[in-house]
Amino acid sequence: MKNPNFNKERRRFPRLLLDLPLEYKVMDIPYAHGGIVVNASEAGLLINSIKNMPIGTKLNIMVLFPKGYELSNFKVEAEIIWKDYHLEEDWEGYQYGLKFINIMEEDRNKLKKLLNGEFKIEEEYI
Repeated sequence: MKNPNFNKERRRFPRLLLDLPLEYKVMDIPYAHGGIVVNASEAGLLINSIKNMPIGTKLNIMVLFPKGYELSNFKVEAEIIWKDYHLEEDWEGYQYGLKFINIMEEDRNKLKKLLNGEFKIEEEYI
């Protein structure tokens, strides 16, 4: 017998698949690293990176995304809550589950608009 709730979304905030560049710094360390956002929600990110970091590491993150014909960004502070070694066809590194620990209201609004699909290039101009 199948459980009717098996395929039901159990997360408080649903995730949206993305493919966006990000820059991150381990807190209190001045140099930055790059990565890719795999998916996002209002509570956190799933990212790919080649840097090996332990669970519990706190990061300052800037995610870049298109806003019309310009680039915009939002910034968050996040903590690594899980990690996994990750292999793809032409890439190997780590996948991290991040939980937001601090986000300014302006950046939260940008994230919400991004998740709602409000930052797209108008099709009539393509």
